[in-house]
Amino acid sequence: MILASINHDKDDRITGFSITGHADSGEYGKDIVCAAVSVLSISTVNGIDGVAHVTPIIKSNDVDGGYMEVSIPEANSDEDEIAAQAILLTFQNGMLDISQSYADYIKLDIIKD
Repeated sequence: MILASINHDKDDRITGFSITGHADSGEYGKDIVCAAVSVLSISTVNGIDGVAHVTPIIKSNDVDGGYMEVSIPEANSDEDEIAAQAILLTFQNGMLDISQSYADYIKLDIIKD
């Protein structure tokens, strides 16, 4: 099972997310849940960096359980912060959809401080 969490601060700003585990919803290379989560998370990181101009801090380990932890520093401008949060909210909405459609394979926690 994939365990994912999305972290918000007290102002409801998304400050990061983590993903670990494997969905095991299909054979290796044909696991659509794993593929969906991978595409969403990598596209989010690339969008935050390339579109919002915010360099996320990433820790990952593909070998031991497909671990990825992403921390989002504050942007240098209001415009970039708005772009980063829009990308992260889109990620959150996508993860919610996947977790509702494939609840046997992914558990999502949205943590609000």
